[in-house]
Amino acid sequence: MNNDFSYHFTEPDKEIADFVESLGTFHNASSESKEVVIIPDGRIDLFFSRSPSEPFHITLLGLETYPEQRQIPSQTTAFVISFKPIAVEYILNTSVADLLNIGKELPNDFWGFKAEDLQDFELCCQHATQKIKALLPEKTDERKRTLFELIYSSKGEMSVKELSEKVGWSSRQINRYFTKQLGLSLKAYSTILRFRASLEHIAKGKLFPELNYTDQNHFIKEIKKFSGVAPKELSKNKNDRFVLLSVLKEK
Repeated sequence: MNNDFSYHFTEPDKEIADFVESLGTFHNASSESKEVVIIPDGRIDLFFSRSPSEPFHITLLGLETYPEQRQIPSQTTAFVISFKPIAVEYILNTSVADLLNIGKELPNDFWGFKAEDLQDFELCCQHATQKIKALLPEKTDERKRTLFELIYSSKGEMSVKELSEKVGWSSRQINRYFTKQLGLSLKAYSTILRFRASLEHIAKGKLFPELNYTDQNHFIKEIKKFSGVAPKELSKNKNDRFVLLSVLKEK
């Protein structure tokens, strides 16, 4: 993090933690745009942002399956809610299957946020938390809750067959649910989570597979697929292009 580009992420209130992974903010104070690389992380992001070149707008981003370079305009301020996949059905009440690697603009009055709210991160967090608490379902499908719990806790390393057996939900039904809600299979999603878990090791300078990769070549190939670069170059994170890696390095 440098003086021109700053960010901060915090864990959500325990009451909404089953559906929200983090709340965050970033600000590009530079007079120039900031180049970043968006890499798959298994989260669905809801962005509230504004800049001199882009008035206040709200964007819902689906899952990413490959790296993509993006420009953050000068003087951009943003607040972001990073949801776990189960929130798509229970909190957002929509499908993001058609939003793989893209986003869609939401109405500017979505959830009652205003442009001026972006100046106060704590206020944004309180507002978002209150709104999400009001949307919490009275009951969730226990199979789905357990499924996502296991996927997260195993960092994507449990097989579809094993997950199916533990949850008591057929592999076919699970994949139908994933395809309908998220736009990809459970196996594809689990692979993304395993990549993300590897980032925690790369952030610490560990450039060899710590997880269930067949060998070093398999590890390098998958890191390149999702980040665009080899583990060594990713670890260097030149110009803090990979914001997610920068955040992990600070933990």
